[in-house]
Amino acid sequence: MSAHTRILGYALTILILALGSGRPVLAAEGGGDTTKAPPKAADLYPIQPGDILKVSVWKEEGMDQDVIVRPDGYITFPLAGEIKAAGSSVEALRKAITEHLKKYIPDPVVTVSVNRLAGNTVYVIGQVNRPGEFPMARNVDVMQALSMAGGTSAYAALNDIKILRRENGKLRALSFKYGEVEKGKRLEQNIILKAGDVVVVP
Repeated sequence: MSAHTRILGYALTILILALGSGRPVLAAEGGGDTTKAPPKAADLYPIQPGDILKVSVWKEEGMDQDVIVRPDGYITFPLAGEIKAAGSSVEALRKAITEHLKKYIPDPVVTVSVNRLAGNTVYVIGQVNRPGEFPMARNVDVMQALSMAGGTSAYAALNDIKILRRENGKLRALSFKYGEVEKGKRLEQNIILKAGDVVVVP
């Protein structure tokens, strides 16, 4: 067996183990030296209102809870009280909870994971094969969202697609011409979607 074949075999084994691990969507755990580690998903994903988080403190009875991020962006956790979660990374929130708990627990070991990305959701409606809401664990652009919705139907007006976005209480409609992007033109239309965006395919 060649070295190249062995390397491919090892890589495939690692991939299978990772996919079957059953770990939460995103997690940040205390302990260990991570100063040289590359950025993780837990460092990059901004927590959203509506997300369901699992927060636990090692060896502390009754401090293993599922908490929901309220519409105001805060969570409530025993002893830590009210903490702003929305907009923070999972790791930043873990550190914030740890700091709050240090007043009551010496050297607390806190774990935070996102069990459900209920807040980081986009919607695709209209002439697509699978309209609905789609949680985003990573950045998703318009073309990817359309693919997640099963693609457009035969009756879709592809050059009249709109992205509805609410910012500062005001609703904006952004145009998206599928035909242009498909041909590699005006690719700046293929924007990264934000939580709450609605892609409308007439």
